[in-house]
Amino acid sequence: MNIRSLTRGDGAVIGAAVLLFVASFLDTFDKSGSGAPNAWDNLGLVMSMYVGGIAGAVLIVLARALPQPFKFVGLDLGQIGVGLTVFSVWTAFWSTIDPLGAFSDQFNGADIGAGSGLILGLIATLVLAAAAIATPLVPALQAALVPAPKPPAPQPYGAQPPGGYGYPGAAAPQPGQPYGAQPQPGQPYGQQQPPAAAPQQPQPAADFSPFWFAVPVARPLFAEDGSTAPIAELAPGTWYLAVEQRGVALVAQTQDGRRGVLQDTSGIQRG
Repeated sequence: MNIRSLTRGDGAVIGAAVLLFVASFLDTFDKSGSGAPNAWDNLGLVMSMYVGGIAGAVLIVLARALPQPFKFVGLDLGQIGVGLTVFSVWTAFWSTIDPLGAFSDQFNGADIGAGSGLILGLIATLVLAAAAIATPLVPALQAALVPAPKPPAPQPYGAQPPGGYGYPGAAAPQPGQPYGAQPQPGQPYGQQQPPAAAPQQPQPAADFSPFWFAVPVARPLFAEDGSTAPIAELAPGTWYLAVEQRGVALVAQTQDGRRGVLQDTSGIQRG
């Protein structure tokens, strides 16, 4: 499970579910004195309004955290969870209007209103359903709940950061001196030898500097040869190195050294 894939909307769903659980232990009726029942004294109420809403929240969060979507009878877990939250609101609304229900005979028709358990439960179910429905639609709710850790400063194009992935662990050569060579006799201390000619390597645009970035949602990474088959998938909560820019697209490098083109760069978080 990828916890970093959870969004702010998922955080609101989790908070509303906790509030709903607390409300299930509060009084259902506004009755003076002690002995007022709570939701756990009414099996139909607790299973439809409270447990139903909490189960919906669990399915929504689970669908978001799983690496691969899981379907049940053709429906995504998140869709089933949203349906349960809407049903929980429906039950909470009518239960608040008629709080006595099957207990009306015990109070001889007395004018007894909804207790704190029903009122708080109605508020929790409204927040729960609203967050579940609005998260795919509101960009502010799609931001990561747990921010990704800041990456190290970007290295020059083609260089490996010390200790990073791909770094062999050997000492780097001094500027202007071939790797592994020793200073020549008679060379003044501190003087550098002229650099040896090296084959020209393609460089990125002069106004582009490599930088670290993270994607808000999972996005495919395509091969640099222009093929339509993705070679990898960039996951939220992970930092990737942008090494080149091609129009609005970026050439990105993954942790295992693979390079590809990220065509959709909207909403990325720069490090």
